[in-house]
Amino acid sequence: MTTTLVEPAAEKQVVAAPAVRRRRRLPFSGWHFFLLPTAVLFLVPLVQMILASVSPAKELAQFPRPLLPSHLTLAGFRTLFTTTPALHWLLNSAIVALSAIIAQCILCSLAGYGFARLKFKGRNVSFFFIIATIMIPTQVLMVPTYMVFSRLGLLDGLGAAIVPWLAGAFGIFLMRQFFLSIPKEMEEAAALDGCGRLQIFFRVVLPLAKPALATLAIFTLLGSWNDLVWPLIAINNESAFTIQLGIANFQGTRRTQWELLMAANVVATAPLIAFFLAAQRHFIATMTLSGVKG
Repeated sequence: MTTTLVEPAAEKQVVAAPAVRRRRRLPFSGWHFFLLPTAVLFLVPLVQMILASVSPAKELAQFPRPLLPSHLTLAGFRTLFTTTPALHWLLNSAIVALSAIIAQCILCSLAGYGFARLKFKGRNVSFFFIIATIMIPTQVLMVPTYMVFSRLGLLDGLGAAIVPWLAGAFGIFLMRQFFLSIPKEMEEAAALDGCGRLQIFFRVVLPLAKPALATLAIFTLLGSWNDLVWPLIAINNESAFTIQLGIANFQGTRRTQWELLMAANVVATAPLIAFFLAAQRHFIATMTLSGVKG
């Protein structure tokens, strides 16, 4: 009886051991066999844009264009910064993006906390109507928005690009979902210590919301920095151009200045990549935690 009981266990150990060894040979998940080619596929346009920005202008006008440049040149970047106010456009984009990020982080966090924790009449209905605005196409709102901005005197200035990004339904939704994942016991303990609602928000809740704020900042930066259609309608003054409006000027009906266009695209994309790499850890943490509670 003893031998019959021991032998199956021994067989299981013998069978399981090679499987464990085989698993240990792979230092990564099997999903990487799918994710790596996908990542390479998404990187191809970025690499081609960088290569085109350092290619000679004659090769950019050829069809088909050479896959690799015959020699590297920075002529496109020199022409960009010497013949156009690209640095001024970058400064305008930075002002718009920074103003939008600060406003969104303050206003959306306050609104999100109110919808997550405060109990008031019509809370669910108000939140539903705010979220419903996400489904309204932006093109539908351009004409009435233009009329409002015209009466307020906000056209042809940076205010026309900043005001639409002061707050947003997505930011309110994101912050509300994150605040719902925070245990109420922490706020109750602070209330027992004599903290008011605003003190609880600024001293207890907001420091815990750094991942959510970083994620909101990423989405706001991407949206405000890359916004083209509305500034194209509302801003005609070149001194108030953002970098995206400046890039649009390089695309003419007769001749497109490819060397300037590629160099400007690299200059406009670099800050976004750097900001995302700096905040990606918080971004992943928020995407994980924001769906814990509904």
